[in-house]
Amino acid sequence: MNIQLINSVSIILVNYNGADVLIDCLNSLEKFIPKDNCEIILVDNNSQDNSIDIVDNKFPGIKLIKLPKNVGFGAGNNAGAKVAKGEFLLLLNTDTILTNKILPHLIELMSVNQDVGVIGTKLIFPDGSFQISFSPEIGIKGEFKAKKLHNNAENKSDFNIIEKDFQDIKEVDIVVGAAFFIRANLFNLVGGFDEKFFMYFEDSDLCQRVRNEGYKIIYTPHISLIHIRGHSVKKISNKMSVEYRRSQIYYYHKHRPMWEILTLRIYLIFKFLYQYLKTSNSYSLEIIKLSFMYK
Repeated sequence: MNIQLINSVSIILVNYNGADVLIDCLNSLEKFIPKDNCEIILVDNNSQDNSIDIVDNKFPGIKLIKLPKNVGFGAGNNAGAKVAKGEFLLLLNTDTILTNKILPHLIELMSVNQDVGVIGTKLIFPDGSFQISFSPEIGIKGEFKAKKLHNNAENKSDFNIIEKDFQDIKEVDIVVGAAFFIRANLFNLVGGFDEKFFMYFEDSDLCQRVRNEGYKIIYTPHISLIHIRGHSVKKISNKMSVEYRRSQIYYYHKHRPMWEILTLRIYLIFKFLYQYLKTSNSYSLEIIKLSFMYK
């Protein structure tokens, strides 16, 4: 199929103090994304490094949106989507690097599968190794499945089985937001990302709402890109662990039955009470308070 890219795709990136990875990401876009066929939108969440200077000086063709404060990943993408003109949106993390022309395959998949709403690509680590970029539906059962999946990934033989099982296009429950291809009209239909998720679970929530509309989520291994993963949260891991649990609790309240909400709360209280007694880590105490007081 001859895929036409003219005015088809808006690529949206959300940046926060990502100068260390931004140049490689944008250079790869410049190399593999046709300039006359797509637009690149970078939303900056009030970075305090030299991210803005990098874009202004080295990538003048990029549409830059400067936000007055850090509004989070989901809200940042929503800000980009509001000005996007493409039929499709490709949401990319700034710690990704394209190594090939990924758009023709993504557009073709969407064009011939009208029941597909979201596509996730294969992600690889900088050394070329396979990275898990999909997940079962979030819930008590799903989280056990996801934990088992990631535990198996630490064993080489089990990891090879996982990679082999995902060598073909496959329907999944969730694809991660690092490389997230979605129909623009569908993104707008479901209201974009829920901005109550500052970070974490926003991609899972969006996938769930897309599936609620009757669309499929698929994973394709036929194109790939490098994902460095987690660079922006390593220095503030304790704060992000609290944010992770805040988003997790909110997700359960939004999508899961009451017995699962109560099970999660009890689990978190006992887990982090033990950690607090053991380490006196104040962040553990914050998670305990969240488990008791969240509404």
